[in-house]
Amino acid sequence: MQFLLAFVVAAPLLGAVAALLPAPPGLKGKSPEQAVLRHGVSVTGVILAAAIALTAGFDHDAPSRFQATTDISWIQALNIRIHLGVDGISLPLLLMTALLFFLCALYSYFKFPEGPSPKAFVALLLVLESGTLATFAVLDLLLFFLAFEMVLIPMYFLIARWGGAQRQAAAWKFILYTLLGSVVMLLGLLLIGLDSGTFDMVALASDNGRGLSRTTQLLAVLAIGLGLAVKTPMWPLHSWLPDAHTAAPTVGSVLLAGVMLKMGTYGFVRILLPITPDGMATFAPYLGAFAVVGIVYGSLACLALARKGNKGDLKRLIAYSSVGHMGFVLLGIASMTPTGVNGALFANIAHGLITGLLFFLVGALKDRYGTADLDTLAGATGAAVYGRAPRLGALIAFAAVASLGLPGLAGFWGEMLALFGAFDPAEGLPRSAFLTYTAVGAFGTLLTAAYLLVVVRRVCMGDPKAGPEITVADVRHYEFAAWTPLVALTVLAGLWPAVLLGLTDPAVQKLLAGGNS
Repeated sequence: MQFLLAFVVAAPLLGAVAALLPAPPGLKGKSPEQAVLRHGVSVTGVILAAAIALTAGFDHDAPSRFQATTDISWIQALNIRIHLGVDGISLPLLLMTALLFFLCALYSYFKFPEGPSPKAFVALLLVLESGTLATFAVLDLLLFFLAFEMVLIPMYFLIARWGGAQRQAAAWKFILYTLLGSVVMLLGLLLIGLDSGTFDMVALASDNGRGLSRTTQLLAVLAIGLGLAVKTPMWPLHSWLPDAHTAAPTVGSVLLAGVMLKMGTYGFVRILLPITPDGMATFAPYLGAFAVVGIVYGSLACLALARKGNKGDLKRLIAYSSVGHMGFVLLGIASMTPTGVNGALFANIAHGLITGLLFFLVGALKDRYGTADLDTLAGATGAAVYGRAPRLGALIAFAAVASLGLPGLAGFWGEMLALFGAFDPAEGLPRSAFLTYTAVGAFGTLLTAAYLLVVVRRVCMGDPKAGPEITVADVRHYEFAAWTPLVALTVLAGLWPAVLLGLTDPAVQKLLAGGNS
């Protein structure tokens, strides 16, 4: 177990180095480009297999305990240690990350985005995977910061070199926003470590803020929270996200929404809730307010983009939907209750699966129609995907109803639990304010249903014989392979939520109790 976790974190880096080397004789296949893309599939597949083995070996009777731990001294002068471990909070995120990277590598093998050599693409993809996996596995504040920053450069180049229109501007906006947020976050992490004398996240969580003054906690929550809020993204720090999603290649959008946004909300749960509880209690009402504004704002922006004549880009629309969905995650965290935090963690996983699938589907539409512009797709009567490619149309409808929170699918449970947590927040938080947040959040679910149903009507319905004759390919074999696991897990999590909640709940109970089971 100890070796497996270290392998999962480090192996992608070794794979990235190997991707830049010449392919060995006999393994080149039809071309060196094919060989390096096959290498990406192989490495991410091995990482996924290791993550599954780690999950199988995980002691599910003690999910609140950190398992598969490694703890060795790294920089003695600063008391920084290479400390790794997983519990019921981080394990689902680790497994989902490994799955999405494998599916993206598989998809890219058959549908490589337009751009330079695949060598750099695969190497950057694997460096990005290592950084995201490390973020969910490290238990030292400075290692967390290093892993958090490690993903920025690979994602910048994936957008800037393999993206679409306006990719350079979108990539610069992404890197500047996230780097500025990270500088502020680093100051907060250093404040905690220097004030407490340790950067060990387990020791700090067990102390539960008792070794930190109230002023230190307030400053730390403000600084770290701002850095995490940019990555989440929280309204009004979200403006980099629509541009990045619109310009990114399909797999870049899948990973950005499915994995990278989770790093911000994970930081709130792993660092701020247990280490600075008094500071979080002070700022929780404001976090809840920003969260519900984001829910409504994201939904209204999507409604505007979905309206006929507004030239709404589908990738941009889904990006704004992420602002709304992550608002529910932040609302659950702001409640500071086991119910709310469990809902936030469940919504994280649900959003990763469903929005990852949505971006895959929009990429497929753009590939077939040559555009993601909703007005161009829909034409006078609708894009008629049901009539032209029924399986693709069915998948789009499925992903849409899953995203709007249909009971029986994964999107329902996280949002419902987040609203329940806000309805009865932690002791000391203003209940009247959180009741208002609950009502506004519930209204946001209606807006979400409205814009997604408009999108389904305009994209899937219509007369296939109207307008110019268009031959649209239905779901291809590699698309079926990449999308089926996301569909299956969305249904499984919706019908059997206890699988995920059974992992997260004991860990959340311990985390909110200050390290006491």
